[in-house]
Amino acid sequence: MTGGFELAEPTPPSPRSAVRRATFVTVAGILAIIGALAGAYYFAMRPVTLKIAVGPANSDDLKEVQALTQAFTQNHAYIRLRPVQTDGASASADALALGKVDLAVVRGDLDVPKNALAVATLRKNFAVLWAPPRRGKKAAPKITKIAQLAGHRVGVVGRTQANVNLLKIILQQYAVDPNKVEIVQFPAQESAEAIKNQKADVYLAAGPLNSKVTADAIAASAKDGGTPTFLEIDRADAIAQNHPAYEAGDIPAGTFASDRPDDDVKTISFNHHIVARKGLSDVTVAAFTRQLFAVRQQLMAEFPLAAKIETPDTDKDAAIPAHPGAAAFVDGEEKSFLDRYSDYIWWGLMALSAMGSMGAWFAGYLKKDERSTNSHLRERLLEMIADARKADSTEELDRMQGEADNILRDTLHCFEDGAIQEGALTAFNIALGQFHHAAADRRAVLMSLPQNLQRAGAQFRATGTI
Repeated sequence: MTGGFELAEPTPPSPRSAVRRATFVTVAGILAIIGALAGAYYFAMRPVTLKIAVGPANSDDLKEVQALTQAFTQNHAYIRLRPVQTDGASASADALALGKVDLAVVRGDLDVPKNALAVATLRKNFAVLWAPPRRGKKAAPKITKIAQLAGHRVGVVGRTQANVNLLKIILQQYAVDPNKVEIVQFPAQESAEAIKNQKADVYLAAGPLNSKVTADAIAASAKDGGTPTFLEIDRADAIAQNHPAYEAGDIPAGTFASDRPDDDVKTISFNHHIVARKGLSDVTVAAFTRQLFAVRQQLMAEFPLAAKIETPDTDKDAAIPAHPGAAAFVDGEEKSFLDRYSDYIWWGLMALSAMGSMGAWFAGYLKKDERSTNSHLRERLLEMIADARKADSTEELDRMQGEADNILRDTLHCFEDGAIQEGALTAFNIALGQFHHAAADRRAVLMSLPQNLQRAGAQFRATGTI
């Protein structure tokens, strides 16, 4: 005994741990890419909520948008709506221009924001001018033409300034100075009372032909007998020519009752639009447009005005250009999920392939040292064949056998890790078999010699005398 302990040499890191690290890095990279693709799919398909400006309170527009909001939610649709109530179409247009909302319900005859693009026509509105029958002994002469309105009072149904502007455009077309016409506005819900109290000689209402507000106002004009006189806008084509937001139209006979009007009445019309800000995604707008027309039939039972929803004008010279997303839906060119994301999927697959190739190269690079080490071990095994044939004692053969066992263990590990191929393992087996034969032959020779001759031979070789 030496009185102390020998310090063991530090064990070098196993080549297998490096391979495991390479495999782990490769698998982690592939899983990261798959996770990124899955995350992208989730974010691409999760519901999108759009703010839509609409007003005023209690208007048909607001009620219709609220019905759409509920329908989208009940159907678990991709697009959801969040109504933002405003004071009217003009305020809704301002909200869109300022970027406070994504969508807005606007009147086509108002200043449409420059960043607004049409998504759908919510409804078509018609201007209705009529004179209720005059009552009393000193009733004024009957008004039958717009040119007779100078010096008279015209009542405008609704508080919006847009209807007043519409009346002034009509008056100017007939060379009637608007300053010579007294214009009185009153809320829609007060129209019947205003007509009953004869607050105006002629009334103007603007809305869809099935508007309850207009129908009730005309019905109030005929309550005490007599028939209201509808004033025809026979210069509607000229107005439409000078003001592109308007179109010539007709009010069919019997629209407001079986005998009101008794003949078709020529008038002008304009549209209420749903518009989207220009920067809104084409995919989002196309999805909204598709959902809008999908639920239209569903809404008609509860909200008849939904039947008036129409696709936007996709012509290049349209008064309000159509949003590319809405145009894609109308023209049947809406892209599917694969069409939109095929490039990303392709690049993802390419990245996966590149990651696999890089991982294989990296694993092969790490195994280079392992292959080199195994090559040296195989050379050592070949040297041990010659050493076994010259061994002087069985103890030396036992030591070489132990070394051969260690070489075998490391070689099998290399084969399991893929550092060496089956052909190299076969060559190693041949060398190992030769070593075992050489060791066995030498052991038999040594066992046949007397013990003293074995020790003498060892001493002679140690001193170099043999």
